[in-house]
Amino acid sequence: MRKKLFLSFIGILIIGIIAGCSGSKETGGNKKQTVLERVEKSKVLKVGFEGTYPPFNFVDDKQNYIGFDVDISNEIAKRLGVKTEFIATKWDSLIGGLKADKFDIIIGQMTVTDERKKSVDFTDPYVVTGSVLVTREDTNDITKLEDIKGKNVGVGGGTTFEEVAKSVDGANVKLYKAVSDYIQDLQNKRLDVIINDQLLMGYNIKENKLPIKITSEILNKDEIGMAVKKDNEDFVKKVNEAIAAMKEDGTYDEIYKKWFGDNKL
Repeated sequence: MRKKLFLSFIGILIIGIIAGCSGSKETGGNKKQTVLERVEKSKVLKVGFEGTYPPFNFVDDKQNYIGFDVDISNEIAKRLGVKTEFIATKWDSLIGGLKADKFDIIIGQMTVTDERKKSVDFTDPYVVTGSVLVTREDTNDITKLEDIKGKNVGVGGGTTFEEVAKSVDGANVKLYKAVSDYIQDLQNKRLDVIINDQLLMGYNIKENKLPIKITSEILNKDEIGMAVKKDNEDFVKKVNEAIAAMKEDGTYDEIYKKWFGDNKL
């Protein structure tokens, strides 16, 4: 009899423990922190980008991050009441890093595409630009997209530039991880043409006095957004409000002109 009573007591105790654990879960005891909550608590906005993509995000002589994306990030952080922390990451690892919470947002010239929307959410566009053809100064026969047929074409792997290049049958498309590498291969005649952003190429040709030139009109229009981990609508809303406010009060135009002058689509 005592054995039965003891077993009954143990059974009730176990049920109580399970119920208690269940109740803690239902009341949100194990609720996962959102990105906005994390940023507000830490007072830090962790920004992911390549860090090697001038004039958008790169390192100066003092090893500090500078560029258009850096200025935009700092301004957004200021409006959110937090500070920035920049985390340089290889392009093909950016979305994976975002999903793994290595940073809170990608502000690194990522074009909004339907494919990427399957993995991340995007803010409103903060840059509108487009890709162009770039050749050596002595090349005069590559001025439109169809001219790359039969040519050695350099582009960044996993970018919209790759998609543009591969849309032309017969183009020999070579993929690179760093834009500096395929600019170098173009100058050394290992490539006939490269495809990249018109703002980036215009800036680099001028600033670095490169012996290359833009030879085409805009090939495709790219809307650039900031990428955020899915299911963080409140954070996206906050960032969108900051972007809108920057454009409304003229801050955005000041930053844009600092890096690109009046070169605007």
